[in-house]
Amino acid sequence: MQSLNLKVGADFSSRSGKSWPRQRRSRDVIKTVRILACASEKNGEGSGGDISSTGSILSRSQTYALLKQKMEVAAKSEDYKEAARIRDSLRSFEEEEPVLRLRRLMKKAIKEEKFEDAAKYREELKQLAPHALLKCSSDATTLGIRVQVRSVYIDGRSQPLKGQYFFAYRIRITNNSDHPVQLLRRHWIITDANGKTENIWGLGVIGEQPVILPRNGFEYSSACPLATPNGKMEGDFEMKHIDKAGTSTFNVAIAPFALSILGDDSDPILP
Repeated sequence: MQSLNLKVGADFSSRSGKSWPRQRRSRDVIKTVRILACASEKNGEGSGGDISSTGSILSRSQTYALLKQKMEVAAKSEDYKEAARIRDSLRSFEEEEPVLRLRRLMKKAIKEEKFEDAAKYREELKQLAPHALLKCSSDATTLGIRVQVRSVYIDGRSQPLKGQYFFAYRIRITNNSDHPVQLLRRHWIITDANGKTENIWGLGVIGEQPVILPRNGFEYSSACPLATPNGKMEGDFEMKHIDKAGTSTFNVAIAPFALSILGDDSDPILP
């Protein structure tokens, strides 16, 4: 089983670990989630945080992540009544969540062509959560090489109470040029919600240095643990043309994309 102590930005294939014993999971759901759910229902925005069963103060993002995780645990434990109750609490939570509310308002204002209002909501979002304006996907083309990325939050591998959040991402590289290329190295820039940035370099991706022929593609999945519920990733791939001897390498951009427990406003957060 992969540990959450993995180096940020390291490439590896996602693997599922063992689940908690059912008795422990049910006990944990009853003990922790009820406190969190009740706190969020009573306090809403004004509390600035909720109190967990350990007595620590949780941010709204931590509470949200923990509620999502506990709903999944309750469902796997076949405690469907508890899962449904947590789901309803989550829906109520989402209605009050500032980032989601502002994104909905901005999207509505744009649709109604109220651009001054949209600009106001965008500025509020920028001040509240700098990464909130990024999507959990990106798409960029450099010299005919297209890189598409999509990230998703993994509840089951995260530990919100310990400040550990696990994100998986899938990358598709399409060679739309007339020359075969080889991916030699990767470079990631990972920034968490506190503004801490880390640069990671490595050979190839997932242990490979793939050759991508014209009009063909290469896909892989990897993951990134993060210390905050939100952040962003960006970077580049170093590549070379392999049909011409002595050609210089070149960098292919990976456009910024969000790592976010909230997902995109266009995607359903709850089933």
